[in-house]
Amino acid sequence: MDALPSLFITHGSPGLGLDDCPARDFIAGLNGLLPRPRAVLCVSAHWERPRPAVSGAEAPETIHDFFGFPEALYQMRYPAPGAPELAARVKGLLDDAGIGCEVHPRRGLDHGAWVPLKLVWPEADIPVTQLSVQTALGPEHHLALGRALAPLRREGVLVLASGSATHNLRDFHKYALDAAPADYAVAFAAWLDDVVTRGDVATLADWQRRAPEAEHNHPSPEHFLPIFAALGAGADNGHGPGRRLHASYTYGVFYMGAYAFG
Repeated sequence: MDALPSLFITHGSPGLGLDDCPARDFIAGLNGLLPRPRAVLCVSAHWERPRPAVSGAEAPETIHDFFGFPEALYQMRYPAPGAPELAARVKGLLDDAGIGCEVHPRRGLDHGAWVPLKLVWPEADIPVTQLSVQTALGPEHHLALGRALAPLRREGVLVLASGSATHNLRDFHKYALDAAPADYAVAFAAWLDDVVTRGDVATLADWQRRAPEAEHNHPSPEHFLPIFAALGAGADNGHGPGRRLHASYTYGVFYMGAYAFG
């Protein structure tokens, strides 16, 4: 089987499930760009744990981990089957790499997972499990985590890292859905596109010092860390350049950039 690429997507606001915008159309169209995976491993910014944890739930619940959005979002469910066998495989790969992993018996799908998955495969018929991020451990840890997971790509598993290319929630409510983007988001997006498509891993890993307006775009790093898991998983022999799949903005502060690796 040809290896699937690993993906990093920006899930933006939970309202992406309802918003009429180019990013929503792009994510909904991914099922036409990719071979159908046998399962999905979603690395979501919304599950933070001190050490890696993967969900072994057989029927993961839909977690509505947000407040103040339209009632229609709270009525949405994504009843995809879980993937306990994949969870065991993930644990084995991370244990073998010396990283370690625990299996959580009941963890459901937070909106970083189910909102984009519901757009890509609305039938909810592909098994899915989630892997946590370790916010305190930084880029190098997540690169190593991704490299350990790279064999999954040849086993029909889509490694889908879901975070945000830019993520300033403090400014989120200042802008309309289709507002012109903030200058600081545009500057960060241009830098990110450049380093990803050149394959400059060292600069990307040092993003908090080297990216323009890094602290303004990411007051906390958890939404940026999934990109390193996707980059690591996409590496067959070293790290090559990534491919930009999508570029647009929502609410002025979210660069909805998406990239493929491998």
